[in-house]
Amino acid sequence: MKTNYQQPIGKKSLTVTAFALFSLFFGAGNLVLPPLLGFKSGNLWWLVALGFCISGALVPILGIVAHSKLQGTLFDFAKKVSPTFSVVYCYLIYAISIALPSPRTASVTHEMAIQPFWDSSSLLTSLIYFMLVFVFAVNRTKVLDALGKILTPGILIILLVIIMTTIFTLDFDFAPSHMSQPFSSGILEGYQTFDAIGAVVVGAVIIISVNIKEKSASYEEKRKLIGKAGLWAGAGLFLVYGGLILTGALFGNSFDNEITRTALLRGISTNTLGQTANLLLSILVSLACFTTAIGIVTGTSDFIKSRFNDSLLAYRITAFIGCVLGILIGQFNVGYIIDVAVPALMFIYPITIILIVLNFAPDRYASEKVFKWVVVTTILFSIPDFLGSIGLGKYVSPYVDWVPLGQYQMGWILPALIVFILGNLGKKS
Repeated sequence: MKTNYQQPIGKKSLTVTAFALFSLFFGAGNLVLPPLLGFKSGNLWWLVALGFCISGALVPILGIVAHSKLQGTLFDFAKKVSPTFSVVYCYLIYAISIALPSPRTASVTHEMAIQPFWDSSSLLTSLIYFMLVFVFAVNRTKVLDALGKILTPGILIILLVIIMTTIFTLDFDFAPSHMSQPFSSGILEGYQTFDAIGAVVVGAVIIISVNIKEKSASYEEKRKLIGKAGLWAGAGLFLVYGGLILTGALFGNSFDNEITRTALLRGISTNTLGQTANLLLSILVSLACFTTAIGIVTGTSDFIKSRFNDSLLAYRITAFIGCVLGILIGQFNVGYIIDVAVPALMFIYPITIILIVLNFAPDRYASEKVFKWVVVTTILFSIPDFLGSIGLGKYVSPYVDWVPLGQYQMGWILPALIVFILGNLGKKS
């Protein structure tokens, strides 16, 4: 009797998938965030690290696991609310991606690799930077894919050496914390990684890659592979983010309190490894930023192209607009771009997190009605946080005060949870 034999997925596939996931989330722009968090948190660094890792590592990994279950695209992620809502959500996600994290890569490159060595304007840097991004986006090449496989390991090795050198050479003497709400500050700063958005946008790419490489594997085996790889990648993110926050906290007495994110990272790198290693790190970070910007521009252009009957003209116009935005916004410093991103993130991130959780949940608990009610509730209760982020907080403070967690800019969490529970209880009754 003939039997169908399926070769089990090996450890090599698990390792490759886990590293691909780690590379997907650990962008060059992300590494400038944790050290300053630790620097300001002082002796409460562990609370900040916990909050940052929840929004910067745990939620994105849940997004990948949700994708492995869904086996769809970004549109499928939100279509249970309604097709119209899903289209609007897709446009918002791509608009935010091309207008904020993409220009930020140019700003990080200028502050890390150009400003310390040459007396050049940030406008010139962003102009040359995004001219090259446009050239590579229009003329796609596999060279950058190959380069990307080298950059992440190189950056990771240098960061691990910095972390270990700091831990074993400095006394664990922390400065007092400058944060009144370290845990929630860590969660909100984790929004700036844009990793939850990355999970829903390009998570499908990982799924497609696994489907191509593991054609003979069953659906459950592929889900198990993604799940295990997600845990390994998540553990790596926890290790690096937590280590960088601890490193920043240990240098709490070594730099001026008003130091910028990029200056702190450069200072820590120089103090631990010397000027040569700092130069190498700057080069690697710049190249990694460049590949990230190209990925965002091409991804957004591909989406617009698909909405206009695969029009090549639509692709090129989108890429051009994205690069113009990059030039205009990328000339500002990293801190300014991060501040500008806050209102957009305060609105879109709660929706993204709740979509990840709902898609991750078992289908019997996440019907279309539950999707709609929970998402609408999340939007309503995240509006006060959005208004507060644009300076209109005084008009909504009477309403925020009575909402649990409202003072931490997370007033949407409990209402969304209550509606989720009530929606399922109503369905059962």
